[in-house]
Amino acid sequence: MIQLDTLACHDQLKGSAMSQYFDMGNETLWNPSNGVSRMFQRQVAVFEAELDLPSGIGSMENDECQISPDTFETFVNALLAKHRSASPSVWLALSEGFTATVLVLAERAAIKVDWSRHGAAPEGPLQDVQVSTVTGMSAPAEGAAWAAGLREKAQELGRRMPR
Repeated sequence: MIQLDTLACHDQLKGSAMSQYFDMGNETLWNPSNGVSRMFQRQVAVFEAELDLPSGIGSMENDECQISPDTFETFVNALLAKHRSASPSVWLALSEGFTATVLVLAERAAIKVDWSRHGAAPEGPLQDVQVSTVTGMSAPAEGAAWAAGLREKAQELGRRMPR
């Protein structure tokens, strides 16, 4: 009896230490634990419904998930457009971590994010800008600040996301 309990406990510990793979072709983009993977996959479904778009992130089979590059690129840019235009601060707070995670995956997959399409080109020069009376910032400067903040969050998160 004691030996069976010990084996069951060992199997639970072993199961909790397992991980899943998010791959694009033969390259692993991310290798999170099962729990983190389940949470991310549930968030994928939520944002697919919110954007009314497929993400390109396939189903998890045998601890592996394939990501379709073209579909994922469309999803990433739609997610950024929604994030950029969202005004309720609660929506932004709820979506920020997911968006940063998606940006890490996009970067690792060499997916081109068109920041200028979202009114945010942090590396570009600012020219002919108008200052907002509400924020005191120029529209391009607001976009640059938004993009820089999101990129910084993604870079920090990427350092903690195992491949």
